[in-house]
Amino acid sequence: MSTAYETHNLRLIRWLTFLMFTMFAMTTDAVGVIIPEIIKDFGLSLTQASAFHYAPMIAIAFSGIAFGFLADKLGRKYTILIGLGIFALSCFLFSLGHNFEFFVALLLLLGCAIGIFKTGALALIGDISTDTREHTRTMNTVEGFFGVGAIIGPAIVAYLLTTQVSWIYLYLVAGGICVLLMLIASCVQYPRAQQSNDHEKVDLRRTIKMLRNPYAGGFSAMIALYVATEVAIYVWMPTFLKDYDGNWQWLATYALTIFFVLRAGGRFLGAWVLLRFEWSLVMAVFSAAIFLCFIGSALGGPALAVFLFPLSGLFMSMIYPTLNSKGISCFDKHEHGSVAGIILFFTALAAALGPLLMGLAGDLFGHVKYGFYMATAFAALLCIALCYNWLRKPAEARLNREHQSQLCPEMIR
Repeated sequence: MSTAYETHNLRLIRWLTFLMFTMFAMTTDAVGVIIPEIIKDFGLSLTQASAFHYAPMIAIAFSGIAFGFLADKLGRKYTILIGLGIFALSCFLFSLGHNFEFFVALLLLLGCAIGIFKTGALALIGDISTDTREHTRTMNTVEGFFGVGAIIGPAIVAYLLTTQVSWIYLYLVAGGICVLLMLIASCVQYPRAQQSNDHEKVDLRRTIKMLRNPYAGGFSAMIALYVATEVAIYVWMPTFLKDYDGNWQWLATYALTIFFVLRAGGRFLGAWVLLRFEWSLVMAVFSAAIFLCFIGSALGGPALAVFLFPLSGLFMSMIYPTLNSKGISCFDKHEHGSVAGIILFFTALAAALGPLLMGLAGDLFGHVKYGFYMATAFAALLCIALCYNWLRKPAEARLNREHQSQLCPEMIR
């Protein structure tokens, strides 16, 4: 294979991966706009309505831990195509539904598909990255495109609702895009994944063993705290800001869109920032800024939250992709699928339980603001963890070793 062809092929793989993440975000990050509609249509409580978010997240968590090894066993391409196929089928089945329980069942299937795809795609990012630092920059770019999808999805739903068209058509649009991406991906030659030298059996048992690894556990815990903080914004912020009656009504209306724009823009800037500043310092500073946004909103209510909650998107932008990348980069490339599945498990579990607990607190005490008090506690714990990571650098030696081994793959481990 010629060098020119390899370069073109890798560029195509990158763009396909970017577009796939964009498509998935169109559905997962639009729930904040859909939830008020299903509350009205089906007469649901906050806890019941939050199933539209926590159901697919629980399925993603299960799928990540149960099927993460597929990317290492079947290969990245086949794992991605399986995930895309199930996702497309789930989206098209939305056109047959008319009740809340049926939609939740489809969201569970959708979540399984996303878990399978994401473990394959996250492992693929390691294959197309030359070292751990490029891996982190690529991950920020990928999540930047995910952020673009998070803008497009709610915008589509908002347009559909203003034109008196059902939000279900969002899933039909995503399903159509998914089929197109499947056709293109099936024709692309993916790079050969690195194989293990110890002939360890690649299965669920190996993934479970990796849960005891301190690097997998540590990064997963920090990511879980971050995700529990972030999802508070895009799931419950529209409901929280319904109480806003100040002079910045337009800002309250577009707060979620502004949040997603700042989050996406920050991720695209991530590669530039991480070339100039040490990553753990950036994480510590940004997590402190997130905590200040949340504590200000908790104390000031909607009058301050209308400014601070959208602004937090800028500081959140680089945390998830950077921590995700560093966690995966602590392991050999032939283990990237399994460790990506572990991290995805904790990501999705936090994304499911965080909004659910917030909904329960809101129902118990009579207002969604009590859920945001809980989210402020998550933000505080995240800040403490990332400040510790900056000061003590517990993973630095492991990351340096993996970085050098990828620059010199012939080195003996």
